[in-house]
Amino acid sequence: MNYWLMKSEPEVYGITHLQKDHQTIWDGVRNYQARNFMRQMQPGDLVFFYHSNTNPPGIVGLMRVVKTDITDPTQFDSSSEYYDPKSTPEAPRWQTVIVEFVEKFSDSISLTTLKENFSSEELMVVKQGNRLSVMPVSNSVAQKILAMKNT
Repeated sequence: MNYWLMKSEPEVYGITHLQKDHQTIWDGVRNYQARNFMRQMQPGDLVFFYHSNTNPPGIVGLMRVVKTDITDPTQFDSSSEYYDPKSTPEAPRWQTVIVEFVEKFSDSISLTTLKENFSSEELMVVKQGNRLSVMPVSNSVAQKILAMKNT
């Protein structure tokens, strides 16, 4: 099993949305590196849900990858902000995953707390200017984050 971190703005799609929906397709990612990370995901992988563009930003819960290699339907929808005119159903550019709700943390783990406990080499989200919305988390760092949620 691998660990990941995925960002979303809570007003767009937050942990409470996922808790209510139980599962969702993680659509709209339009960064090649983030897409490539999603291509590496496997069913059963755990994902830290990170609320971005909020005060304070931080990890608010946990989700699980349930299905991989999903063609992102928003790339074909001309009314979507994620429409990609260069992508075709025969040769889609954007793949995604389906995730399910696992847990909402009683308290978020703020970006400040993450920066106090991890270097940018250990956890990509703490790197200054990192705007990547999907990133891997090493097993050792994931175990420390999981321990932090209980303290």
